[in-house]
Amino acid sequence: MTATKTQKTDHTKTPLDARSRKLREMVIDALDGGGRGHPGAALSLIEIVRVLYDDVLRFHAEEPDWAERDRCILSKGHGCLALYAILADKGFFPVEELHRQCHPDAMLGGHPEAHKIPGVEASTGALGHGLPIGVGMALAARLQGRDSRVFVIMGDGEINEGSVWEAALSADKHGLDNLVAIIDRNKLQSYGPTAEVLDLEPLADKWRSFGFAVREADGHDVASLRDGFAALPYEPGKPNLLICHTVKGRGIAEAEHNPTWHHKARLSPEQVAELRKALRDN
Repeated sequence: MTATKTQKTDHTKTPLDARSRKLREMVIDALDGGGRGHPGAALSLIEIVRVLYDDVLRFHAEEPDWAERDRCILSKGHGCLALYAILADKGFFPVEELHRQCHPDAMLGGHPEAHKIPGVEASTGALGHGLPIGVGMALAARLQGRDSRVFVIMGDGEINEGSVWEAALSADKHGLDNLVAIIDRNKLQSYGPTAEVLDLEPLADKWRSFGFAVREADGHDVASLRDGFAALPYEPGKPNLLICHTVKGRGIAEAEHNPTWHHKARLSPEQVAELRKALRDN
């Protein structure tokens, strides 16, 4: 298998609006500041985190540890530049921190760290751990009598991990309808298409067989995502799954569907300028 572009599809080509472009600009700011990062993974996530933090999650940015908050775990921690952008936008920390990403004395690293970055619920990056943590948080909320919900964002390549499916079994056993698993289904992992690395289809049916109530959405269409989250819980007594169909690298034409954009390092000022221009031209 070679790291070449896969054939493009047209089901997630919703035009980017001003807010989506702004958040992508913030991702580029962080790439510029740190000189490296995972742009492909971050750019496929923008609309998912945007809708969650704009319309769905209950939180207080000025009080990140508020007990009654909803929890959002970015299990695919390498997509953290998208999370950093929305947390900065919401006031969890100063926007200027984006420009210091990956500096030796900076708050923001190449993967998100809990207890260091306000708003980050779990330290992730080693894949497959977000859903197990989320199951524990959702069960704790029930035992403590809180109506908090727990949202876990996973990559489709990440769900090759066996720990994800063990956690899914546990979520079903406990009937955790306050747990929402979200799959960033960009169909492309670090070195090739998921269909070639380890085929996931029929994905929705697999999760249904594990006891989840499942829906699907266009992961770049804000209205589609809002509808998907507004319908929660999908079935009382069942954990929820929303499969979000996305494009890896969305917003930068050269990066879209291109596994070589999974990670970039040593970006020059000229390359960063080209990214900004590509986003404007998309």
